[in-house]
Amino acid sequence: MLRTLLTIALRHLSGRRRQTLTTITGVAVSTMVLITTISLTRGLLDSFVETIVDVAPHITIKGEPVDPLPIDLMSDSGKLRYAFVDENIQKEDRKEVRNYRQIVNILESVNYAEQVVAVSPYVDSRVIVIKGNTNQPILMKGVMIEQENLISRVGERLVAGDLAFFEKTPNALLVGKTVALDLGLKLHDEISVVPASGPARQCKVAGVFFSGVNAVDNTVFVSLKFGQILENLPADKVTGIGLKVGDPLANEPLARELENVTGYDCATWQEENANVLSLFNRIGYIVLSLVAFVGVVSGFGVANILVTTVFEKSRDIAIMKSCGFPAGALVGMFILEGFLVGFSGALLGGVLATGSINLLANIPVETSQGPLTKSGFSMSWNPLYFFFVIFVTVLISTVAATIPSTRAAKLEPVQVLRDSSL
Repeated sequence: MLRTLLTIALRHLSGRRRQTLTTITGVAVSTMVLITTISLTRGLLDSFVETIVDVAPHITIKGEPVDPLPIDLMSDSGKLRYAFVDENIQKEDRKEVRNYRQIVNILESVNYAEQVVAVSPYVDSRVIVIKGNTNQPILMKGVMIEQENLISRVGERLVAGDLAFFEKTPNALLVGKTVALDLGLKLHDEISVVPASGPARQCKVAGVFFSGVNAVDNTVFVSLKFGQILENLPADKVTGIGLKVGDPLANEPLARELENVTGYDCATWQEENANVLSLFNRIGYIVLSLVAFVGVVSGFGVANILVTTVFEKSRDIAIMKSCGFPAGALVGMFILEGFLVGFSGALLGGVLATGSINLLANIPVETSQGPLTKSGFSMSWNPLYFFFVIFVTVLISTVAATIPSTRAAKLEPVQVLRDSSL
């Protein structure tokens, strides 16, 4: 019986060859677009996470002491509490980590040997860079370059210069590619750096690096001592401490523990990039909604061809029922037709998606994809995306076939055969 129904189903589809091919092509194109879109979206997210984990600190100890939660004096539970104002107008304290060497010693001790891979204290400074008639505000970061190299691997990302030249050159700069392009900086160029307080200082470009993360490529590295001078910080104070940990995806417990140990706020890279990660998640939901809507449209195309088939093959259906074919067998035949159309289109779409993903991944064009700058598009080759879209497409096509199959099952053979117009 099944073999007979399969043969009849194939003849129905081949009898309307042009319409069948058009429907299969529509399903294939929609499948290709959906798989490519998901691959691009997830590829960008995966690339962002991989790049951030590779170049940015996994945990950052900031110069913000962890304070207890403020008391809510407006609630009923606070009726017996009082508030005192001490110096209504106060100067905002500068964010700094005091006695940072003690914290570094703790992090490099045996207690954290398996969890903490690298420790890099730093000093952030907002300065004005002047070259000729051009000036631009930039973020300057004072670091111990050997320690920073363990976290960001800046030495491997240099496109000009080297770390040895940076270490032996007074007031040397490692300039991010974005800053270098904006100011037209090249290796050995001399520029003036004007801090918020203090005189201008002459500096020399000792290297240019490119990480692919726009926020990092907008930064200029200097020595930690020079950064402390720019910010008028004593030798025992820094802005913060960057950490590279063994498991960057499960760093939340360690961050909370370090807050208790150091007394300073510890932010994970997930918290620092929460807005970007949230944006990617929202885009993911939009793409999944797109999968549903386009899949429904494909289902309507499949339903349309089967409705037409039922209308044109009414006499054949009536004869089959007269010969003893049960209604359930006819329903199964048309559902089988919907499955064949959806499956063929989805498989063809999967093949086309492989080509489109490979094409986009190999386009030699430098693109700025949100927070990243990369050569070509970041595409994901996760086979789950293929299986998911193909499964949904076939499922919708099969479900859509129940509409015409139900109509075919309700046809009365005597009434159909009497009506000569059919």
